[in-house]
Amino acid sequence: LKKEPTVAEVKALLDAAPWDYVGEVVFCGFGEPTERFDVLIKVAEYVKKTYGKKTRINTNGVGNLVNGRDIVPEMEGLIDTISISLNNPHKDEYNALVRSKFGEKSFDEMISFAKECTKYIPNVVLTTVDTTISHEEEAECQKLCDEIGAAYRIRPWED
Repeated sequence: LKKEPTVAEVKALLDAAPWDYVGEVVFCGFGEPTERFDVLIKVAEYVKKTYGKKTRINTNGVGNLVNGRDIVPEMEGLIDTISISLNNPHKDEYNALVRSKFGEKSFDEMISFAKECTKYIPNVVLTTVDTTISHEEEAECQKLCDEIGAAYRIRPWED
């Protein structure tokens, strides 16, 4: 993109979409969607009110750090599913892989964010990618998700 679209520009694009074929609106890609949370939440509200479609955010789970506040309650009633990249059940390995600008606190924040999401969002899913961690680590991820009250999903590896 040459520039970040405004809420009005996104609404215009949505109004031109073939809604008969749209099952869900997903906020993802080209970076972390909560970087522009103000736009995201206005667009989600528009989608819900205008089209009544399900919404999902695919996120790294550090939106509270990005925005400097607890954004989770603002998603209630507007976001149906949040998919959070868990990547690895071990804090040190997660931090080495993700290399977040927020440093060592990123893993703990992502877990805290996921727990908070279970209070406001109907479907909370933490994900890893198939073949990137061991089966033992996958079992640890499942246990962690069970403790949080979230679903665990192993996404397929795609070249």
